[in-house]
Amino acid sequence: MYFTDRGIAELAERRGDEDVTLAWLAEKLSEFVDIHPEHDATIDQLATWLARADDDLDLRNR
Repeated sequence: MYFTDRGIAELAERRGDEDVTLAWLAEKLSEFVDIHPEHDATIDQLATWLARADDDLDLRNR
């Protein structure tokens, strides 16, 4: 288990039953970067990966 998996596990445990929109997630990611600007590149990479997730599936299915 990676160290970061603990945060992911906590997220799933605490909020796993909630429904959220991608707009809500984008707002929360923006808030996080406002508070922690040193992580802006990582958050940008995550957001880009999430935005293009279906593109990756399309490429693998070719």
